Amino acid sequence: MNFSQIVEKLKNKTVGIAGCGGLGSNCAVALARVGVGKLIIADFDVIEESNLNRQYYFHKQIGESKTTSLKENIRLINPQVKVEAHNIKLDSQSIIDIYKNCDVVVEAFDKPEMKQMIIEAAITKLPDTPLVVGLGMAGWGDNNSIVCRQSDNIYICGDEKKEVSEELPPLAPRVGIVANMQANTVLEILLK
Repeated sequence: MNFSQIVEKLKNKTVGIAGCGGLGSNCAVALARVGVGKLIIADFDVIEESNLNRQYYFHKQIGESKTTSLKENIRLINPQVKVEAHNIKLDSQSIIDIYKNCDVVVEAFDKPEMKQMIIEAAITKLPDTPLVVGLGMAGWGDNNSIVCRQSDNIYICGDEKKEVSEELPPLAPRVGIVANMQANTVLEILLK
């Protein structure tokens, strides 16, 4: 399949991205670059200077909402991609309402309780929609520990061990690897 055929197949696909931080912003940009037709993004946060070490934002965007800035960054990369942005703190009901018509949903939360919430919501309310989760990307090095595994309709990308802490901060290289692995997994699902 050549690039034109890939774009043709992806142009009518919708991918939801829950969270617009390190995983979500980088995954969204990767999917926009390959021509996914529509992205539905959601986050409640604003960009801080500390985010710039791993998130797809720019210094001049500090203080702006992540959803507004990510939508603009995607427009600059690929204006053909439709972006529906929700500036909201997601909960189990809004996840269903916002992502119910997606072909695939990407989980890109920082907090374990939010990851658990979206997994439970997906299993119970969106069982036919694949969910691509990021789990274990803190620190640096150890590239070979980052893998993707599937359990029913849930795909887990990361090493499933290295969670963020003071000693293991989230840094651009490993976060980017997992975010791009999530995007690649979305493509595998959509292009099969």
